[in-house]
Amino acid sequence: MYESITFEDILQRMLNRVPDTMDKREGSIIYDAIAPAAVELQNMYIEFDTILNETFADTAHRSYLVRRAAERGITPQEASAATVKVMSTPTSVDIPIGNRFSLNNLNYRITSKEADGEYHAVCESTGVQANAYVGNLIPIDYIDGLETVAITEILIPGEDEESAESLRARYFNSFDTQAYGGNKADYIERVNAIPGVGSTKVTPVWDGPGTVKLTILNSDFDHASSVLIDTVQEIIDPTQDASGSGVAPIGHVVTVDTASDVTINVHTNITFQEGYSFTGQKTVIEDAIKRYLLEIRENWANEDNSVVRISQIETRLLNITGIVDVRDTTINGSAENLTLGTYEVPVFGEVTNA
Repeated sequence: MYESITFEDILQRMLNRVPDTMDKREGSIIYDAIAPAAVELQNMYIEFDTILNETFADTAHRSYLVRRAAERGITPQEASAATVKVMSTPTSVDIPIGNRFSLNNLNYRITSKEADGEYHAVCESTGVQANAYVGNLIPIDYIDGLETVAITEILIPGEDEESAESLRARYFNSFDTQAYGGNKADYIERVNAIPGVGSTKVTPVWDGPGTVKLTILNSDFDHASSVLIDTVQEIIDPTQDASGSGVAPIGHVVTVDTASDVTINVHTNITFQEGYSFTGQKTVIEDAIKRYLLEIRENWANEDNSVVRISQIETRLLNITGIVDVRDTTINGSAENLTLGTYEVPVFGEVTNA
């Protein structure tokens, strides 16, 4: 707003107020007396601009956005740690609860035993970095007789601290819908705040009066594990008897579930520039399709039925270096767009080229 008010403009306005009968040239007593004040006034206007930007939620930086959101009872979601499944051999050797293991630069702590040779562990570092790691663990604490131990599955993905843009979106969304007393907005807000949950679709009266179905995806926007589903169920409605023993209001019987995966196989006919081939570009092509499917999953909770569109796949492939034309694309053998069910999400299968 004040970016047009410069030192030169301020100085000139000040000099204009001095009679022309006096020496106002650069280096004169009047000029030298006024110039430092003009610099300070310019700095004041710069600060005015900063204050103005930090006052409003659409332009505020994170620290001031947090303060603005707090006025509506909205706080940034904290970072959380990943929970993983650990398998060990021989199964006759028990791993004590609390024992620690390492994988790459991360450490894990055993939290529970599920069966012989099967355990749950939590990463000691919060954030998404642990979501990418499965494989053999190295014991930090010696266990006699233990031969192998490995992470085989990410049960609850870790999450980074909520980004400023996500917090900003939640702040503005709070004006559009009022989360209150078990309405849709209330369920979405509460369930999405649970560590490991990425999105929630609410279906009211899905199995008769008083019933609510919550279909969730994990924070990587993949189908949720049974452990995450059970965790959400325990928080929201552990007894499922309308008693209000969880977060759900009295009279609501809540069932937590996850979406079903629909494998997307793409067949297409790509024309490459000289020096490029399908074999050489296959990884890039797969990544482009995976990113598109991820975008669909990220928006899944806002749609009644997601649609995988051939035009979108071809557009993204055409943006890849070395590809000059794409035609005859099919999804799962059909030349039509694929409309998914309400509780279905697309996951990448394979891509083949004619």
